[in-house]
Amino acid sequence: MTDISIPAGDGGSFSAYVAKPAGGGPAPGLVVIQEIFGVNQVMRDLCDGFAAQGWLAVCPDLFWRQEPGVQITDKTQEEWNRAFALMNGIDQDKAVDDLKATLAWLRQNPGCTGKAGSVGYCLGGRLAFMMAARSDSDANVSYYGVGLDALIGEAASITKPLLMHIAEKDQFVPAEARDKVLAAVKGNPNVTAHVYPGVDHAFARAGGAHFDAQAAELANGRTAAFFKQHLG
Repeated sequence: MTDISIPAGDGGSFSAYVAKPAGGGPAPGLVVIQEIFGVNQVMRDLCDGFAAQGWLAVCPDLFWRQEPGVQITDKTQEEWNRAFALMNGIDQDKAVDDLKATLAWLRQNPGCTGKAGSVGYCLGGRLAFMMAARSDSDANVSYYGVGLDALIGEAASITKPLLMHIAEKDQFVPAEARDKVLAAVKGNPNVTAHVYPGVDHAFARAGGAHFDAQAAELANGRTAAFFKQHLG
């Protein structure tokens, strides 16, 4: 478990947290996409969890152009305000470019089989959808992505498997927006979308205000099976 540096396509470099699975053999790779709180302990724990399941997990710092190395929590209003400011300030197109650079870094890493996917939460859930539409990532998982209704025009570009976990009562996603997204992906055979009844945004964030153990266990189990099927 360590931090490394990855060169950005447009110059400069950004840090990323890497969690390696046990054993010496190469493993499938996962780009783990941060929430709005940076590469904090929640994201590092997620990477460690994926590594324990057998994947080489890498979580890049997508806020590096604004505030490199930021790590905050969801415990105070001040931190929420800071997180929303960072989210509003991010150039998401460039963030996808950084995720593609991370994907390329993974695939050339001796510890990776060459197969690699992405998984993202909150802001990362939106970016995982964008990775599915804009990159050659082998498989992608989106947890409660925000603002996906603005991306439905890209749904037809998804040609690799995408798994979506959607909170029915997401405070950041109106029901009308959710239904637009579901309708847009319904005709794409590469997309599987699950709606989790009665749960709010970030229902899988351990320790979060809206954590729902039952829904999280179901979603995480589906994610593990999905990546095992498509990445090995």
